[in-house]
Amino acid sequence: MAEPATALAGATGAADADAVLAAIIAGGKAALARALARIEVRAAEPGTAALLDAALSRQRATVIGLTGPPGVGKSTLTDALIAHWRALGQRVGVIAVDPSSRISGGALLGDRTRIRRDPGDDGVFVRSMAARDRLGGIAEQTFPALVLMGAVFDRLIVETVGVGQSETEIAGVVDAVLFCAQPGAGDAVQAMKAGVLEIPDVIAVTKADTGAVAQRTLSDLRSALGAMPRLAGRAPVEVMAVSAVAGTGIGALVAAVEGCAATDDARRIARRHQQAAGWVRLAVGAETGRWGVGVFESRAGDRDQAHPFTNGAVFLDALKSRLDKI
Repeated sequence: MAEPATALAGATGAADADAVLAAIIAGGKAALARALARIEVRAAEPGTAALLDAALSRQRATVIGLTGPPGVGKSTLTDALIAHWRALGQRVGVIAVDPSSRISGGALLGDRTRIRRDPGDDGVFVRSMAARDRLGGIAEQTFPALVLMGAVFDRLIVETVGVGQSETEIAGVVDAVLFCAQPGAGDAVQAMKAGVLEIPDVIAVTKADTGAVAQRTLSDLRSALGAMPRLAGRAPVEVMAVSAVAGTGIGALVAAVEGCAATDDARRIARRHQQAAGWVRLAVGAETGRWGVGVFESRAGDRDQAHPFTNGAVFLDALKSRLDKI
């Protein structure tokens, strides 16, 4: 058949999409990269949507969301997690959401230099993605990329942009959230203010080789968690110290995170379908919003500029009446 990314355009049904997905898996990192590039720019095309539906029903990856403030060592920890899983024979994918260049809009790749993987290792794939105008810590096409890569890899890490007070979207697209806190940076207090302590399943105090400072941060976080009301049905959040540079605590951290994410394939697929429904709902809202604004503005010259509220009300009424006929 045609090259997988090209064949997406001609996919008309489930059988075609299954064949394209199989070709992407067989084609290795180059085929996957081309398919991801197409998803990022042509997500709404029928062939792309059919491919994502096919991948959605074949989810094999345990997906871990890795988040925390800038400079905490997320990329260095990602590198250590990759090494741990590869030593066990697991295939690992990474979606690294980066800050965006103000000039090009593309991803600023400085942090990726800390992920030191053998480019010849077909069992590791790292995809950088620009956050652009999204404030939730992930990019607009993070979830579609996650779905496709989730059908290819055994473990998948989604590393967010450094989190602030509104960047907690990661919890809605992964199986477990790992929050990284930096020793001595006051992250316990800041995390409480931001509501960040409501989203992680496991908290890792990075740079444990700093000794007493790391232990103090560990104690502060445990105290902060103890003071928070526990959500019904949610297990206690485990807090542990790790050092990616020294390689200490990585095995215990992996065990804790995988324990939180553990499920069978059927439940994983059901969870991903539920996440997909939420993502599609938001995507449709965003896209129709952009489209609606574009149409409204394109016809601005035809309106009485002295009555903007009436203009808006008339436009929305006409739009709703048309949508009701779909």
